[in-house]
Amino acid sequence: MTNRSISSDDVSDWSDALDVLSVLPHRYPFLFVDRLRVIEPGRRAVGLKRITGAEWLGESELPNGEMPGLLVVEALAQTSAAVLIGLLEGSNDRIGYFAGADRVKFRSLPHIGDTLIMSVELVWYRRGVARLCGIATVNGRLSARADFSTVVRGRAA
Repeated sequence: MTNRSISSDDVSDWSDALDVLSVLPHRYPFLFVDRLRVIEPGRRAVGLKRITGAEWLGESELPNGEMPGLLVVEALAQTSAAVLIGLLEGSNDRIGYFAGADRVKFRSLPHIGDTLIMSVELVWYRRGVARLCGIATVNGRLSARADFSTVVRGRAA
């Protein structure tokens, strides 16, 4: 995975919050991506999540004000939706299902007030199974990384 620095300062390239809702089937309180940006369609995408105390996982629920590591992995998986949309151009009847995570490593988890930047890159895609690599950072510091699989199937009617 390339390690290019992504900044949240240039918001003109980031999608609107309503665009995220059109990409992901998740809704509050299980939506862990605030903005998405496709870097290379079908290959690489970046997501942004601002950790606030106003969320359901607010200060009373978070130990030491940290976002739980598994929710960081879920945010990476949700960011992969932007990669899959570029990969499956023109097939609105498809949806990706998170299948599993390997080689998950947590470093410094994000705290309330941090901005989590998630970069996801496609490793390979065969027969409806995508293998992806994701890296989550806070202020340029590695927060978490994971290799994960997504299974792409038709939407249930």
